Amino acid sequence: MIRRDTSRFISPDALLFVALATIWGLSFVAIEVGLETVPPLFFAAIRYALAGVLVLAYAAMTTDRIRPHGLTEWLNVAVVGGLLVAGYHALLYIGQTFVSGPVAAVVVSLSPILTAVFAAALLEDTLELTAVGGFLLGLVGVAVVADLDLSNLLGADATGIAVLFGAAATFAFGAVLSTPLRTTLADVSMQAWAMLFGAGILVGASLARGEPITTVTWTPTAALALAYLTVFSGVIGFLLYFALHGRIGPSETNLVGYFQPIVAALAGWAVFGQAVTPETVVGFLAIFTGFVMIERKLVRQTIGPVSFHPDSLRYRLRKRFPRLLGRRGGRSVRVKLGTDAVYDDETAGADYGHDAD
Repeated sequence: MIRRDTSRFISPDALLFVALATIWGLSFVAIEVGLETVPPLFFAAIRYALAGVLVLAYAAMTTDRIRPHGLTEWLNVAVVGGLLVAGYHALLYIGQTFVSGPVAAVVVSLSPILTAVFAAALLEDTLELTAVGGFLLGLVGVAVVADLDLSNLLGADATGIAVLFGAAATFAFGAVLSTPLRTTLADVSMQAWAMLFGAGILVGASLARGEPITTVTWTPTAALALAYLTVFSGVIGFLLYFALHGRIGPSETNLVGYFQPIVAALAGWAVFGQAVTPETVVGFLAIFTGFVMIERKLVRQTIGPVSFHPDSLRYRLRKRFPRLLGRRGGRSVRVKLGTDAVYDDETAGADYGHDAD
């Protein structure tokens, strides 16, 4: 019996990254499934109320302190819960009543770009000319995805894109505002309270919007979608995120947002038979290129020289094709790979959080 050691070829960090991108990418399709029978704000509220309870229970078992203390910590809960949970997801769920999950995933992938812009405006981070160009290119990408037609600005697709753009901007704004508010309270505890606080806001917004809560039909598919969003996306995905956050850093973990549209597109095709249009692909590439222009140092660090095991496939390919794969003097080069880090005081730009499900 031949035993394969996959760790020589695929690192645990890469497996965690792919798992997180898959879980959160599928969330867009799960949202679309649930919205067929459940009103958007009520759907989001139930999801985060349940997830908040589960995460709070996990925090009680794994941390020394679960309750926020002082004005700063409660203000952080209010900012994260009000903007990143309630505001972002309210607009995300409403936006997905107009457009498909894969399109929504592409539009909200703009949030890291907007985060860098808000950070430059509010936290005095520098925004170079290249970064400005990246921001403008990201906006062009959104316009391409929307298939912008000046004669039909009030159409359903255009309305959905505008709402989703607002979702991305809300998340980015909240991420920047929460950065100076981080304290010694564990992230898992803070996030649990933020989920519950955001769920309360979403319930109030649902009632104010007049959503037919009492007549909701919980079909088996809607219940399954809720279970997935609560347990997998809301709890398991959250734990995977912080595992990656501790292993490779906040900036690299944030890159997961650019793999989610790919997963969402494949899931949308499998579940709904949705075809990805050329405009969506071009728009996503423009948004991703804009991000690379803004965070080019991060990208160089992330994909730059890494260590190779002597028996790994990449190591053998590098020896065989040194020019193609950038071999340096025949020696392996090591570097510490150093990605929703809303709460990291030492991060900037893309180091702010990204939970785009």
